[in-house]
Amino acid sequence: VGAVVGRQIGVELQAAADRAGINTTFLLLATALVFSMQIGFAVLTAGSVRTKNVKNVLLKNACDAMVTSISYYLFGYAFAYGSTSNAFMGHSNFALSGLPSSDYIFITFQLTFAATACTIVSGCVCERISFYAYLGYAFLITSFVYPVASHWVWSSSGWLTAAALSGPDDSSFRLFGQGAIDFAGCSVVHMIGGFAGLCGCAIIGPRHGRFDPNGEPIPMPGHSATLTALGAFLLWFGWLGFNPGSALVVAVPLTATELSNGDFVLIQPQLSAQRAALNTIIAASAGGLSALLLVRVRDRVNDLNACLNGMLAGLVSITASCSLVEPYAAIVIGLIGSMLYLFASWLEIKLKLDDPLEAFPVHGIAGMWGALAVGLFSVERHQAVAGFNYRSWGLFYGGGGRLLASNAVLVAVIIPWVCLIMASFFFLLRITGLLRISADAELLGQDFEQHGGFAYPEDVIETVEAEETVKELPPNFINRPPGSQSQGSMARTVHVESRDGPDEEANF
Repeated sequence: VGAVVGRQIGVELQAAADRAGINTTFLLLATALVFSMQIGFAVLTAGSVRTKNVKNVLLKNACDAMVTSISYYLFGYAFAYGSTSNAFMGHSNFALSGLPSSDYIFITFQLTFAATACTIVSGCVCERISFYAYLGYAFLITSFVYPVASHWVWSSSGWLTAAALSGPDDSSFRLFGQGAIDFAGCSVVHMIGGFAGLCGCAIIGPRHGRFDPNGEPIPMPGHSATLTALGAFLLWFGWLGFNPGSALVVAVPLTATELSNGDFVLIQPQLSAQRAALNTIIAASAGGLSALLLVRVRDRVNDLNACLNGMLAGLVSITASCSLVEPYAAIVIGLIGSMLYLFASWLEIKLKLDDPLEAFPVHGIAGMWGALAVGLFSVERHQAVAGFNYRSWGLFYGGGGRLLASNAVLVAVIIPWVCLIMASFFFLLRITGLLRISADAELLGQDFEQHGGFAYPEDVIETVEAEETVKELPPNFINRPPGSQSQGSMARTVHVESRDGPDEEANF
């Protein structure tokens, strides 16, 4: 008998070890894909700015990853998933103290999500935010703002959680007896990044020359459509780790759960990952095509940037529900997300908000819609298979309104949580003069002012030629207050603006 029991224990231990190995491999691959999104953000941002700021935005995107790694290690994980916690936040395991090494792959995966939330903001404030203000907000978001919000939704002790982890009768402490569901982060990642970016964009103000004296927008296109398109496709590629990877595991012991109609289903996260992958592709396609068509009808042009941002809006919109909805619903969700992006982009211009990458419409607005879409389109069976509480599911499928109400509360609390903290931070930097670079640095470009030269060699050559030309001009040819800037520096300013965008010199 002892030998039989020993063999049985050995089999079970081997099975557990095999599952752990499979799950580690799955999450490691997903982590690599999500981290590759930093490449996508960097390339997308570089292509969307003018040549004089390319080095600057690339360095800032690199710093996103580096600052996040340190801040999340020191504070972020403790606030998000600390083993000692309450409904609001965790408060143990700072600097990962007391955690086993078996948790490290999960921690690394969550760190890449924090970096994603952080780097979204850069698209709203690029070409005028100071380098040190950028590092400061990156640390604040990834060490506190994002981790606390993720605790609410994704920690089993969070006050908004819907994870079915607390036993058979665990609905009493949940919001509306159900809890909110955000599978991969429409609210926790994209709304946080989008609304933080909106605060920064509004407080820092538009780039010089972005609007004329009558408030009409002046185009400031990015310098490389190639880089912009490549960045968007890299993000789409990385999203195949972001959404399916949020299943976290693919090999679990068989556990059955009963649906409302009496049927039994197995909790199978590997099926959730498969559904998430398909819906991610479909929603992105629906979003990109709908934006392309709508802008074609409106402006009579096949707009590349609108198509790419519509694609990204579709990806953001499906993020919360990717494992919970049918593929046809993913088309609807992506299409509506793209339409909302276009409307929000138009509204930003009307409000004179200068968002160079349209990051708030893509991430903030589409993320808000995606979080609410869970309460409309989630299917009970898919919810149970993914391991979520399913006292309520999508309103359109007869699941009542508890899930929709829970997710509406989630959206309603994320906005003030982010805006109060980040607006206060940006406003404090503004009144201390630390938020924005000088007017001269903005016109000349941060690459030359702060990073030792331009990203492209031809800019250096043409700048020298421009300096030589200006030396031959009459002393008062350039109307500038005496002593405000050297003639050589003015030559570089005139050159850069004529190359990359409208002449802004009249504004100063």
